[in-house]
Amino acid sequence: MTEITFTFNGAGVAASGGQSLAAALIAAGRREFRVTAGGKRRGVFCGIGVCQDCLVTVDGTPNRRACMTGAVDGMAVETQSAFPALRSDAEVPDTPRARVLTPDVLVIGGGAGGLSATIAARRAGAEVVTLDERTVPGGQYYKQSADGGLLDAQQAEGATLVEDARSSGAEIINSVEIWGAFDGPLILAESENAALIVRPRTVIVATGAYDRPIIVPGWTLPGVMTTGAAQTLWRSYRTLPGRRIVVCGSGPLNLQVALELAVGGAEIALVAEAAPSAFRHPLRGARCSIHGPTLAWKGLAMLCGLRWRRVPVRNGLRLAAVEQYEGGLSATFRRTDGGTCTVRADAVCMNAGFEPQNEILRLLGARMTYDPAVGHLRCERSQTLETSVSGIFAVGDCVGLGGAPAACAEGRIAGLSAAALSGHGDGRGLASDRRALRRHRRFQNALWQLHDVSPTPLDSLPEDTVLCRCEEVTVGETLAGYAVNPGHLGTLKRATRIGMGPCQGRYCGPAAARLIAEKTGEALTDRSFFAPRVPVKPVTINAVFSAEEALRGDE
Repeated sequence: MTEITFTFNGAGVAASGGQSLAAALIAAGRREFRVTAGGKRRGVFCGIGVCQDCLVTVDGTPNRRACMTGAVDGMAVETQSAFPALRSDAEVPDTPRARVLTPDVLVIGGGAGGLSATIAARRAGAEVVTLDERTVPGGQYYKQSADGGLLDAQQAEGATLVEDARSSGAEIINSVEIWGAFDGPLILAESENAALIVRPRTVIVATGAYDRPIIVPGWTLPGVMTTGAAQTLWRSYRTLPGRRIVVCGSGPLNLQVALELAVGGAEIALVAEAAPSAFRHPLRGARCSIHGPTLAWKGLAMLCGLRWRRVPVRNGLRLAAVEQYEGGLSATFRRTDGGTCTVRADAVCMNAGFEPQNEILRLLGARMTYDPAVGHLRCERSQTLETSVSGIFAVGDCVGLGGAPAACAEGRIAGLSAAALSGHGDGRGLASDRRALRRHRRFQNALWQLHDVSPTPLDSLPEDTVLCRCEEVTVGETLAGYAVNPGHLGTLKRATRIGMGPCQGRYCGPAAARLIAEKTGEALTDRSFFAPRVPVKPVTINAVFSAEEALRGDE
């Protein structure tokens, strides 16, 4: 890879061409990227552009997400203050001309489900455009390396899927931020400062999910990140999040990432699983083996790999707090017997399940139901995976956690069905994919019974625990705001500003919705959560003006 150099607060930082700024800075030992209004330091947390906590100023332009911005030779990067200064001498760029696309099938998302849908729809003869937020397709599961190298069989499988999608004849556009979705359907997006206006005949939404965090005191400290962020740093950029690492929460991703980092040279100080050992529930483990023997064997191999490397894997431990000390982080865990233990590390990685990225589906009016078993909304779909809105299909983890193999099967089903609805093919030949999907779903149901992703009740947390990362609203302020003006989530938002930051409540919103449900005794529904609002992701005002100008020309 090409070696490059950029500066961070005036000091030179070496990087490899293709690395993200976040990966290059962490490799150089820099973990603090921005300063909040409250004077707190923040760094990488989600690693996929959701949380907005890694904002930096690049060449005088503020609000650049370090995890989504590639390092370029000669860049001048600076820590971003809470209120970055506006440059009076900055030139106002010309409004770019919007590009209008009218495909038969629009696929949103370039992960396992989106790529499978792209290939299936294109092979049926439909004109397909695929929009992906990442610079390289592959999504969260396949996570392709920035240098094109292959780490393991999982990345190799993803590389084959990416190549099949590219060679199918579909147009795949990367580095796209979709910021608006309207009836029609009409999709508004931005790609490299240019506006995209898409008027497709059908849409397949495959936007995936993001890690559910563990909200505890200290979860906003630099060095605390999601397990998915740590995996992105390693699999995409070969950057370890630290030399000594703690992985905690619940779910198979924690085991996989812990093993990958250990193989990569990190010292895994602890893998803390909240659920009791699977050996205490042999029938549940047996169900996993029956419904998915290959995946069950893979899980067992991961455990053996960790044991062989003498990585301590402990069940029944829940993260209670993270503190900062000179030289690193200190993570405190609570045992089921009420005792505690403390472990020191450079990085604390957390995953307690996932939250679907369903904002586009909700903007388009797709009907949702709340699933208490996993603590998130699920999108209602027909047998062809069409949502309650005609012509809008949804696949993969954006509708509720199902795993990559299920997402691939769903992508093929939705791709053929969307193509048929737009006049290409008859949508037949889906029997094998439907059988595979049923098998994958049975495995996932059995798998999650071995883990515990139940969220911590807010009233059990210390009142000074930060709940809203963006607005720095604490648990105590949230509870006080509800007491003064009880009602629904909207009244809580107006009373406290919770959910009004740039991440738009993606982390605090589900927790606040559960708080209201606990206080009112009402069941959670789609309307219990913050309503998605446009723009759903950050966008330049130039792209908005360009889209508006183009849309006026259509009138």
